[in-house]
Amino acid sequence: MKHLLAIRDLSADDLNAILALSEAPYTHSLQNKGVALYFEKPSARTRNSMEVAAAQLGGHPVYLQPNELGIGERESVEDVTRTLACYHAVIAARVFDHDLLEQMAALNAAPVLNMLSASDHPLQALADLLTIKQLTGRIEGVKIAFVGEANNVARSLAEGCALLGATLNIASPPGYGFAAPMLAVDQVVDPEEAMDGADVVYSDVWVSMGDKDSDERREVFAPYQVNAGLMAKAPNAPFLHCLPARRGEEVTADVIDGPNSAVWRQAGNRMHTARGAMLWLTGATA
Repeated sequence: MKHLLAIRDLSADDLNAILALSEAPYTHSLQNKGVALYFEKPSARTRNSMEVAAAQLGGHPVYLQPNELGIGERESVEDVTRTLACYHAVIAARVFDHDLLEQMAALNAAPVLNMLSASDHPLQALADLLTIKQLTGRIEGVKIAFVGEANNVARSLAEGCALLGATLNIASPPGYGFAAPMLAVDQVVDPEEAMDGADVVYSDVWVSMGDKDSDERREVFAPYQVNAGLMAKAPNAPFLHCLPARRGEEVTADVIDGPNSAVWRQAGNRMHTARGAMLWLTGATA
């Protein structure tokens, strides 16, 4: 049985297959089947993209909240997972603790899809990679300048780059980069250094969901704003952002709303790659 918990769990062939399925014609392969969507964290793009993608495949998405399942409290992880597998072709979860996903997947009761955890965001990476392929015509050899914290979004994108031959040049303040070296990642402190030769520029919020907001944190990240001056270092590069964005903080309005911005194509691709991921999980081939 297939699961998609992290990009690092995939092979290059798996990843290419998901991206191909995301753009291929599709049928109602989930007709009369459920898709469980369990959310411990709030969501805009993930919930909408997953619900619509499931409906496009003929499936019935069911939105679930922690107080409804009581997973690990009112009922064990194992019992909840096996119960959901009675009704659903895919169990998708957006959680704080990645270990919960691992526990669910270990049962092999139904394919498990990570809609976000503290360590990984594979669905975002799929949309990012598809968008980059559409914008540049390739993934192999592409250089991505990621300006900001080495968070779950950056990690999943870096793992995708390693599989498909791209490079992630990430500029982070000291203490906010990857704790250990990663394949296909060039980690620097200076944002301008990361922009050298960039084909794509990527930014994310300075305060991720669940992190503590503080004046000290904003002061640390202030030099990492993506603005017109920084974009001038790679004037032809499209700009990406996983959203939500805070204009005037990690990115200026003239960049995210400007002619090089591809954030709405990127957001739209969340639906297509969600569909591709579910097709792959349920055995479809490109």
